[in-house]
Amino acid sequence: MKLLSHVLQRLLKLDPPLTRDIVVHSDLRVPMPDGVELLADRWAPRTGGDGLPIVLLRSPYGRKGLFFGGAMALPWAERGFQVVIQSTRGTFGSGGVFDPMRQEREDGLATLDWVVKQPWFGGSIVLAGASYLGYVQWAVADRLPPAVKAMVPQVTESALTLEFLREDGLSLETPFGWGVQVNGQERRFALLRQLVQSRRKSRALFALPLGGSDVAATGHRVDYVQDVLAHDAAAPRWAGLDHRERVAQVSVPVSSIGGWYDIFLPGQLRDFQILQEAGRPARLTVGPWTHLGMDGTVMREAIPFGLAHAHGRQPPERAPVRLYVMGQGAWRDFDSWPPPGHAPQRFHLQPGGVLAAQPPGESPPDRYRYDPADPTPAVGGVRMVRGAGRVDNTKLENRPDVLTYTTAVLDQDVEVIGEVSAEIWFRSSLPYADVFVRLCDVDPRGRSYNICDGLVSLTDAGEITPAKVTLWPTAYRFKRGHRIRVQVSSGAFPRYARNPGTGEPHATATTLRSADQEIYHDSQHPSAVILPVRHLT
Repeated sequence: MKLLSHVLQRLLKLDPPLTRDIVVHSDLRVPMPDGVELLADRWAPRTGGDGLPIVLLRSPYGRKGLFFGGAMALPWAERGFQVVIQSTRGTFGSGGVFDPMRQEREDGLATLDWVVKQPWFGGSIVLAGASYLGYVQWAVADRLPPAVKAMVPQVTESALTLEFLREDGLSLETPFGWGVQVNGQERRFALLRQLVQSRRKSRALFALPLGGSDVAATGHRVDYVQDVLAHDAAAPRWAGLDHRERVAQVSVPVSSIGGWYDIFLPGQLRDFQILQEAGRPARLTVGPWTHLGMDGTVMREAIPFGLAHAHGRQPPERAPVRLYVMGQGAWRDFDSWPPPGHAPQRFHLQPGGVLAAQPPGESPPDRYRYDPADPTPAVGGVRMVRGAGRVDNTKLENRPDVLTYTTAVLDQDVEVIGEVSAEIWFRSSLPYADVFVRLCDVDPRGRSYNICDGLVSLTDAGEITPAKVTLWPTAYRFKRGHRIRVQVSSGAFPRYARNPGTGEPHATATTLRSADQEIYHDSQHPSAVILPVRHLT
């Protein structure tokens, strides 16, 4: 464990610990109101651990191993905390059945009640953790006992799975991959099995009907995958899992940490805005990270924040909002999200693949053909796979089903910070079609790197329609000598499910129809991307 301590300190660039002599008390039994017992481990300094503040982590991924045990608990336990890691219901020895997100409010409140009654409890609790471990914090946020002094939700949001149930496109790769992962995570040699089965899972996403993809990947039905494929946010299965209404009622300071390429970023920014508007003490940190790619900044922000509040002190002073401005490669402080001073500006699609501030003149539409049997691939971006995030898009942009529109070389820096959207005048030979829009930075060597993107599904695409696409928010500086580029296509598979073109539900569609797509850019149909811009000299 001491070797791991030294590795983590160096890797995460942490201050030296107060102690490296940590002991783990395993398999503590935590009773729930219905009689089920959940298991927890307590990490604490061997000497003087009793009475220290508690960091509570509630996880469906287990309590052991280098990551789900050591890397999550050790930095906290060595720097002034006890750490309680609990396996959520039905996972890794805890009783009951794991029904994702279903029991987290009741179990979380019962766990807090248990912690404050333990003889080693030190009077204060900090809730922490990323992704699912952050969602469980929001599940109890409006009923925190006085002992809870702060929350540190990371790459997460208060509604979680509902992000995958939007009406404007079926997110496929992430919920499918997660559902398959947790379904088999407790089998023997689970990590090795996942590596071996990765190609099988990729092939399963091409299954027709898509409702059979879970069986194709695992050999059996996976209820969570089936529920997502049903694509109905109003279904009873999701009732009570949306905790957005609890955000404004939180009674403790919140340090929210996210990533520009994270799958939950829009919801996380929404939660932070709710806190701001409600006058709650909150800070926001957003770095250049994917969901799985955060660095030591997270711990360096979280530990001092949690430790200060646990002891009734103010944390190190900083602005409410700290953003990593990509392109510039620097952290910047602001008072709010979105920050003031960045005005929306339309960059219009033009004939000849041009992108410019002036409205377009008269011109015929651009055309491409979308074939769901050979779907436009997802390249980099907001994903939970190797190769996510910022990547070279050159190969993607050479495909005939991807159109690009590019500005002239910039004669000054252009800063884009805030919400990004697009309005694309579009028509298809079929009534059902998707419009995918991606913002890119083209460097002086001509390499195109993705910044943010989004997709919308249309059901009236047979007529000329203004497709309104919400892209991921961003903070980016386009440097002088670079160019701004917009991609337009009809998919990003398997991040989003293929649009079969027939109007059939994704889960049951068995027919794929190719479509001829048109992108309009004339005075009556001024397609544009809308960027929150500040020009810099």
